[in-house]
Amino acid sequence: MVSASAAEARQASGPKIWGGWPTALAFAVLAIPTIISLGDQVWSRESGAHGPIVLLTGGWLIWRKLPDLRRAAVPGQSWLTVAMLCVALPLYVFGRAYDFISLEVAGLYGVGAAILHAHFGLRALFMNWFPFLYLAFVIPPPEWLIDRLTAPLKLFVSYVTTAGLQAVGVPVFREGVTLMVAQYQLLVEDACSGMNSITGLVAISLFYIYLLRNASWRYSLFLVCLVIPIAIIANIIRVATLVLLTYFFGDAVAQGFLHMAAGLLLFTSALLLVFLVDHLISYVLGRREKTA
Repeated sequence: MVSASAAEARQASGPKIWGGWPTALAFAVLAIPTIISLGDQVWSRESGAHGPIVLLTGGWLIWRKLPDLRRAAVPGQSWLTVAMLCVALPLYVFGRAYDFISLEVAGLYGVGAAILHAHFGLRALFMNWFPFLYLAFVIPPPEWLIDRLTAPLKLFVSYVTTAGLQAVGVPVFREGVTLMVAQYQLLVEDACSGMNSITGLVAISLFYIYLLRNASWRYSLFLVCLVIPIAIIANIIRVATLVLLTYFFGDAVAQGFLHMAAGLLLFTSALLLVFLVDHLISYVLGRREKTA
């Protein structure tokens, strides 16, 4: 434990350069162009639709934790702050200059972490770790990683959808990730693989667990593991729904408003299913504690 007098002494001798509005202004100069780029390149697509939600709720969580951070604050060591900036700033500049949005956002995240470390120190950040972990979901995964992860998922979703529809008599056939029904060919894209839903569902589920349950990391990890099959099942239902719409009503109907509506509806359903599973598990655990 650090005594109040020691903390005050460290605060008094802390790096004054990080305090006040100049730091906030400098960070805003970096952050505003990045947020605009995220809006143009990532958040406007279905794969990044959760980004603005995570950013706003993550900022609210940090604001909510400010009293705890201030109570535990002991300004971080200058050498570590400088080291963090020496890694984060070049990453930001490189990503910004060469249009690598993942590196740019990761660099900006590192700059923010360095500023918070300078203000509050490692101890305070570790004691209030969740908002900073949660905000990391704003960083968009690189395209090459998404391609590698979605390729087997797309094949799996295509296979299960085709087998299920054939079992109920729908004349659908598959060639790789291309589904053929009647005279139409449907390509199972990345958005239908489940990977996008997994990212958004994990982020929102963690926010829900932390805010309403205040659960341990073990329970959080357990529920997150359940999110993955829920997201994949939801996307299998989504692809099957689009195939049925195409078969009965034509491609124009399936690829119009109903295409996006099906995605939003199934994402909401999957999220509600996560909440239901959480309530059921909590109920069962509560019953066991009462009978023990």
